[in-house]
Amino acid sequence: MEVVILQGSKQIGQLAADAVEALLRRKPDAVLGLATGSSPLPVYDELAARHERDGLDFSAAHAFALDEYVGLEHGHPESYREVIRREFTDRVNILPENVHTPDGAAEDLPAACRAYEDQMRSLGGVDLQLLGVGTDGHIGFNEPGSSFASRTRIKSLIEQTRRDNARFFPSLAEVPHHVVTQGLGTILEARHVVLIATGAQKAPTVRDFVEGPVSAICAASILQFHPHATILLDEAAASSLKLADFYRHTYDNKPAWQGL
Repeated sequence: MEVVILQGSKQIGQLAADAVEALLRRKPDAVLGLATGSSPLPVYDELAARHERDGLDFSAAHAFALDEYVGLEHGHPESYREVIRREFTDRVNILPENVHTPDGAAEDLPAACRAYEDQMRSLGGVDLQLLGVGTDGHIGFNEPGSSFASRTRIKSLIEQTRRDNARFFPSLAEVPHHVVTQGLGTILEARHVVLIATGAQKAPTVRDFVEGPVSAICAASILQFHPHATILLDEAAASSLKLADFYRHTYDNKPAWQGL
């Protein structure tokens, strides 16, 4: 796990976009893993700018979303299919049919989850997965207690997560209770994971999953087992880390050839 502490979200967005751009330039048909929420927005803004300004090409790429609400009709403005379309994929030249989202409206959800895993596997798996992290340590919607071996499946949201997401809905009552999410086992199979966390409210969570024990109570802690996990933090999110100075020193003296 590499921890990189930067001044703010703009710098984080640029560095994460550097990793995506480098991947696309060496592998134009790369498979990207897309997250929703506020954390990846600076990355999407930077990638859209590079597409517009520099011609960064997404035409051969595929993308898989981490999760989707259960019970929202197709086209609902807060479905993650629509959020990802608005925030990112409509702003670059990725083909609409190459953007894949779990089907939270399927009649047979277990079958839809298996099909999603099969589709991801048929394309060779995810090359680079963007992640945020919830205040309870969830990644995707793998809430506390999720199995480390879990695959794409239906999950119940804890009330803290529903309250955190209520800002996107007219009221808390309209936030769904269930989601379809990639499992922790699925996420671990991505070849490179880039997790972004910003703000002081994430500092205790960052401390727990970066420097605490690996535990099901903090799902993100499983990234300690990932062979290529990059954690991008602003100063506020890094404020509770005991080894913050070591992480800064390591990154400042990192050989340029290593990349992110």
